[in-house]
Amino acid sequence: MRKTLIKWLLLTILFAYVTCVTIWAKGMAELNICNGIDVEIENSAAPDTITRRGVLEELGKYPKRIIGTPAHAINTKDIEAYLSRYSNFESVTCLVSTDGSLDVRVVPMIPAMRVFDNDKSYYINKDGKRIESKASFFVDVPVVVGSFSEKFPPRMVLPVSKFVENDPVLKKIIAMIRVQDADNIFLVPRIHGHVVNFGDTTRLEEKKDALLAMYRKVMPYKGWDTYDTISVKFRGQVVASRRDKRGGNHGAVYDDDVDPDETTLSELFDAHEE
Repeated sequence: MRKTLIKWLLLTILFAYVTCVTIWAKGMAELNICNGIDVEIENSAAPDTITRRGVLEELGKYPKRIIGTPAHAINTKDIEAYLSRYSNFESVTCLVSTDGSLDVRVVPMIPAMRVFDNDKSYYINKDGKRIESKASFFVDVPVVVGSFSEKFPPRMVLPVSKFVENDPVLKKIIAMIRVQDADNIFLVPRIHGHVVNFGDTTRLEEKKDALLAMYRKVMPYKGWDTYDTISVKFRGQVVASRRDKRGGNHGAVYDDDVDPDETTLSELFDAHEE
């Protein structure tokens, strides 16, 4: 009988202790106020201040107060859903840490190209997935302008865009890419006055060499404002259409389609070297 009483007494004391600890913990939790927001950008090789700043800016528009709110009252799932409504993130995870800060971990969608498609503007990633164009998450990537469709989506231009972005010379001289169709992709140089028809997405290195040969061997002698279009789309040759359609010293008037200035690559290297 005595052992039974001691057992129940110990159980009562343990229950009272657990109850007191629970009440104390709840009271401490209510006193634990969110004192800041910590944003961590995952899968980023370099510090991503643009995305971090964008996340903080969007959380500043969150309809409920975060900083200064008791930690237990912060709905982390709701905050995750609020940020996940943007296509800029692959995933968003939120939790309240023991020090009272809201920890936000995001895996960003990495833009590969900025697209201006008629009256629409958006980014796409390396797989062609569309990313919303928000000023909060602006990044400096190649710009492509054109009219795209299901048969010819912007991702089909990615090989040229990546080639320009990764080439140290082209990256400096090309301002944007303008797309007419799959066989007529134009590079728009920072040197105003002409565009470069790169054709399709094949033989990119060869086309670059042809363009640079034209720039080195012909343009300094002919003049940078002589041509309005330089085409390197054809194998082994460069075709340039004159800006002056009247012909001038070049004889009779010809349509660009039937009378382009045409020369082979070997002739380009030999031009004006005599």
